[in-house]
Amino acid sequence: MTHLELTVNGRRYREEVEPRLLLSDFLRHTLGLTGTHVGCEHGVCGACTVHVDGLATRSCLTLAVQVDGAEVETVEGLTRDGALTALQQAFHEHGALQCGFCTPGMLMAAADLLARGRPTREEIVDMLSGQICRCTGYEPIVRAIEQAAAS
Repeated sequence: MTHLELTVNGRRYREEVEPRLLLSDFLRHTLGLTGTHVGCEHGVCGACTVHVDGLATRSCLTLAVQVDGAEVETVEGLTRDGALTALQQAFHEHGALQCGFCTPGMLMAAADLLARGRPTREEIVDMLSGQICRCTGYEPIVRAIEQAAAS
């Protein structure tokens, strides 16, 4: 077992973990934060995207021990004080979250992009090339991110 200390969604955790435990499994099974979804377990689909020290990261490719001392934000950490963020509201308004499986990863990737400034449509589409959605087509997602960027 390996000692792990990190902050997740503003809360500090100290845990003992197996060295091979994936961050996605740590978040879901140890901390009960099931908003982080695991789709492909190869880093291709993006459903497992979280922020580690402010950067979008595939949690299915990251060992929990690699984030020792880090700040991690999951989709559960986007909402503060029970109110939807502009990004979450835009996803709702544009129907950009049909089945919801990819939504947490989409939101986290989009939040990462928006944190770096106001993206162009091309930058949004480029970011989405690393996220897989099987339900919406990507146009509602692009429109939602554009709306959030404008607000």
